[in-house]
Amino acid sequence: MHYRLNPRLCACLFSSVAIANFATAQVATPLRPPNIAALPGLAAQAAASAAVPAAATQASQATQVASQATTTAPLTLTLKDALERAQANAPQILSAIADANAAHEDLTQAKAARRPSLSARSEYLGTEGNGVFASGRFVTNDGVHVYRDWAIVHEDFNAAVLKTGLNRAAEAEALARAKTEIAKRGLNAVVAKAYYTLLTSQRKYAAAQQGIDQSKQYLDISQKLERGGEVARSDVVKSQIQLNSQEQAFREAKLAMDTARLDLSVLLFRDFNQNFTLVDDLDTPQPLPAMQEITTMAERENPDLRAANSSLRAAKLDVDIARQGYLPTLTADLAYGIEANAFALRSTVAADPLKGPQNNLGYFLTVSLNVPVWDWGIRASKVRQAGLKKEQANVDLTVTQKTLMRNLQGYYLEAQTAREQSDSLRALVDLSAESLRLNVLRYEAGEASILELVDAQTTLLQARTAYVDGLVRYRLALTNLQTLTGAF
Repeated sequence: MHYRLNPRLCACLFSSVAIANFATAQVATPLRPPNIAALPGLAAQAAASAAVPAAATQASQATQVASQATTTAPLTLTLKDALERAQANAPQILSAIADANAAHEDLTQAKAARRPSLSARSEYLGTEGNGVFASGRFVTNDGVHVYRDWAIVHEDFNAAVLKTGLNRAAEAEALARAKTEIAKRGLNAVVAKAYYTLLTSQRKYAAAQQGIDQSKQYLDISQKLERGGEVARSDVVKSQIQLNSQEQAFREAKLAMDTARLDLSVLLFRDFNQNFTLVDDLDTPQPLPAMQEITTMAERENPDLRAANSSLRAAKLDVDIARQGYLPTLTADLAYGIEANAFALRSTVAADPLKGPQNNLGYFLTVSLNVPVWDWGIRASKVRQAGLKKEQANVDLTVTQKTLMRNLQGYYLEAQTAREQSDSLRALVDLSAESLRLNVLRYEAGEASILELVDAQTTLLQARTAYVDGLVRYRLALTNLQTLTGAF
């Protein structure tokens, strides 16, 4: 017996073998990328679809070669590397560190103010003579020439006994350190967003490139079926429209990728260097700790809370300092040296030269007690002013605590949702790929329209985009959490 094969049936069977593994679902760990094989005749694209990160990296490297034309090997950066580079170059971080260092010097000065100080003083007092008295025209001197050379020890007993100034400086330093940490974590969130924006754009660029290849394949199928009289001219037109649409999407994806690279380069390098590649870690995210652990870390490591507490303690100390304005001040100055009519260890006193040379070296002690009596209400006003600032600091602390709890729970729910959504998005990609495979078979068999085929391709492209966006959503949610808790 002899069988005669239908040419169209042969073509369908050949295409079916080529696309049999287009969207084979597989059991995997959470956040594993789906296995997406290529369309008919696209064996090379199958590898790119099954390993989107690899395709994105290749596309990124090709862009670098075309735009930079450099022979230097690109710098490979992880997210940790990117964060370290950004912190080393960010002006807001450097400014915050400088403020913290200045606050530390204030603390050093406050500690030193509680100890006696030693200084040297040298003076010459020239008095106009009157021809009658040896002391000249001014009774405060004993001669027209007076030399003073003293070593002076000064002690402020109020500063030594009361520690408010020292404690205030310590709180100011703690506040500056907290603000530095706030600036670092805020920068980390910005850099992480730019980092994953570039990774996402690279993956979308690879997907758009694959979409063009698929659209070309569908156009070729439509043209072959039109030549065989099996489909209308409108199918070829629709396929061409789809190809043009995918080419436009590819150009937009390339623009987004190049723009994302520029944005990240500004954050990472001093010299605007674009010769770098990123390590794609979207498929290996960090686990999400339990809510109780997150809450404990936030209470212990949150810089906003530390800053608010330091501000409140500093405001309370300001009230104490203002109230200390009512206290007497006690100081002592011990001077040792000479005050004589000649710059010498022994000399004759001009007021009584008959006594002969006398020893000039000696000391005198000045103890001053200053008791405040009346200042027209200045001290009372300072106390009220400090009290108002303390009340405001207390309000700020309450608001910070409430905001922390709200953001903590909100970011945690966001991370949970993104984590759970990733599984469904991965399944959606697998289902969309299978739907496209079946619609290709149905179209070649004359059982589906070109509109169904185009709709299936569009659905698959949207599912891939949603899956990548879901992975990035989870990573950014973790980054937002870490701005409140610190690294985990």
